[in-house]
Amino acid sequence: MLGLNKKDTRFLLIVIALTMATPILLQPFPEGSGLAQFNAGYPDLMQRFAIFGIFAIGFNILFGLTGYLSFGHAAFLGIGSYSVVWMYKLLDYNVIYGLPLAVVMSGLFALLIGYVSLRRSGIYFSILTLAFAQMSFNLAYSVLTPITNGETGLQVYTNDPQILMGANEPNSPHFFGIVMNQSAKINVGDWVFTFNNGYYFCAVIAIAAFYLSLRIFRSPFGLMLRAIKTNQTRLNYTGLNSRPYTLAAFVISGMYAGLAGGLMASMDPLAGAERMQWTASGEVVLMTILGGVGTMMGPVLGAGVIKYMENIFSKINDQVLHGWFGWMPDGLESLVIGFSHFFVGKSWHLTSGLLFMVVVIFLPGGLVEGGQRIKALFTRKKGGDDDDAAHSPKHAPHVAE
Repeated sequence: MLGLNKKDTRFLLIVIALTMATPILLQPFPEGSGLAQFNAGYPDLMQRFAIFGIFAIGFNILFGLTGYLSFGHAAFLGIGSYSVVWMYKLLDYNVIYGLPLAVVMSGLFALLIGYVSLRRSGIYFSILTLAFAQMSFNLAYSVLTPITNGETGLQVYTNDPQILMGANEPNSPHFFGIVMNQSAKINVGDWVFTFNNGYYFCAVIAIAAFYLSLRIFRSPFGLMLRAIKTNQTRLNYTGLNSRPYTLAAFVISGMYAGLAGGLMASMDPLAGAERMQWTASGEVVLMTILGGVGTMMGPVLGAGVIKYMENIFSKINDQVLHGWFGWMPDGLESLVIGFSHFFVGKSWHLTSGLLFMVVVIFLPGGLVEGGQRIKALFTRKKGGDDDDAAHSPKHAPHVAE
């Protein structure tokens, strides 16, 4: 189906089903319970899961397939956001005009930056991309203020042209009248499920982006990119010029980042220079490594974990902790809360750092490798077949797993 083999088709259908059911899956605890703090089924966070999933999928096409580590992808994220907001200002709030422009503009900038940066490889390539990203950030923050509105951020004002704005058209981002910030809530007992227009708009685009990346991974082009990662020098000795392939991967990856940035502005009509900071580039690197470099689901899982911790763990303050441990004796309660304080709330970065260390040390393949190990525990045949590696070689992991 759709050019995929049977296994990939089944995998894609599972991804689609999980994505569509996300508002239910992320709301496992009833409202009002002590564990409701861990629910993540609200629109803003679900949209971030989808958007940063796209960002990480695109980054994985470059880093996972070619091995080229870019620290400058935040530049394309910001370019995508600025493109969409400018379409709001010039035309109207329909996202159909801004998103294609975000992809095209980020692709053009990626072509320029990649053409220069890919003249070097390894750490030199990474530093070049970081330099371009920081230049872009400073240009947006202080130099190109007539275009970016500087530190205030680019936003829509009442005196903007909006030449296509109709009399009855929504005054917030929408897709042909489907307003992004509108939601439908369904109560099922003590549970409240929120089905947001903006999330499903992002989810459909994320599924399409995932499908496209799956086709790239399976294509001869993807095979060539993996050959570059394995041994680019030996590939060049065969007389094959690898630069057009790496440049194409860089541009495609940049277009994914621009699409993610455009979707961020589609959810919130504001574009700021902070989206182009080096920290945003580092964040997508963490997402990809945490989930599993070179796998299909890894970057998506990594993006979900990072955004979940950023939005859920950071909100667990001392008041919440007192509610959880109030049944303990006073001395023990203070001790437990004092210890927990270092891992939640404003200190959630410590928890994410420890998680990242554990994954890098014990699970070099990321969370996907962890899932494969757990699966192996339940599927391993009795009789110790795995002890004889010569006669029972291990199954090579499927790239989509």
